[in-house]
Amino acid sequence: MSSVLYDEPGPVARRRERIGSVVGAVLIIALLALAFRYADGRGLFGADRWDVLYDPPKNQSAEDVWRSMVVRGLGATLRAAVVAAPLALVLGLLLAMWRTTRIAWLRLPATAVIELFRGLPVLLMMLFALLGFGWDAFASVVFGLTVYNMAIIAEILRAGLASLPKGQTEAAYAIGLSRAQTLLLVQLPQAVRTMLPSLIAQLVVLLKDSSLGFVVGYPELLKAMQNNAQYFGNTYYVALFVAGAGIYLVVNLSLTRLAIWLQGRSTRTSATITADPTLNPAAGAAGGGVRPPR
Repeated sequence: MSSVLYDEPGPVARRRERIGSVVGAVLIIALLALAFRYADGRGLFGADRWDVLYDPPKNQSAEDVWRSMVVRGLGATLRAAVVAAPLALVLGLLLAMWRTTRIAWLRLPATAVIELFRGLPVLLMMLFALLGFGWDAFASVVFGLTVYNMAIIAEILRAGLASLPKGQTEAAYAIGLSRAQTLLLVQLPQAVRTMLPSLIAQLVVLLKDSSLGFVVGYPELLKAMQNNAQYFGNTYYVALFVAGAGIYLVVNLSLTRLAIWLQGRSTRTSATITADPTLNPAAGAAGGGVRPPR
């Protein structure tokens, strides 16, 4: 079966791919072995470097350490992401609709806003909100995450709208729908479904960018790891940051699996609608007529 983007590779190309995969795997294994050997030589695998996760010193319990990272740190990270993500989605949707208007002079402000916030670093916008507006750390983090990601989401949705066949719009106009009705009822639902994996991936980026909040004093997960490392000592930096990285991986991989599941469900739904003559008259006509009503 041919790929959508590429032709099916021939025997020579497949042989080269297998050789490249083997060589790449050997190089990765060699690099990992060197890294483990280097870490072992520095004593990073000793029990005294990891007991902070199960038997920490200074009269603290493992429950205290994990609560500080999972409940307070990850909780603060998710709280900022839960507030910023809907705001970025709504504002990005409005910007995408604004930029797709047919009036050129109306498109210019939306284009300027998107290009401005897409080109500025997230951390710079957090610092601007903190120092310029005088907001607290939480509001500054939400502001930086929102304005940056709304610009990216607007471009994602604009690309989804541009990818739709022009016949969709012409058919909507033919049955009497206005420009706004066509955009809201016909184009946007299809664009969102098409770009859903990209939207979920951008939400993962938003969640990861919340780690920049430690610069403005927001007590998110990275800040919680840093506080623990400073309290227990530099000996436990590696263990604490490995634990924090594991927490980030669990959350981000869960969101990635959600994107894959949503994409599969959307694909199955589209295939069902396309193949069912009662839902798609064109399929019935191709097969000899529309199924009569029961």
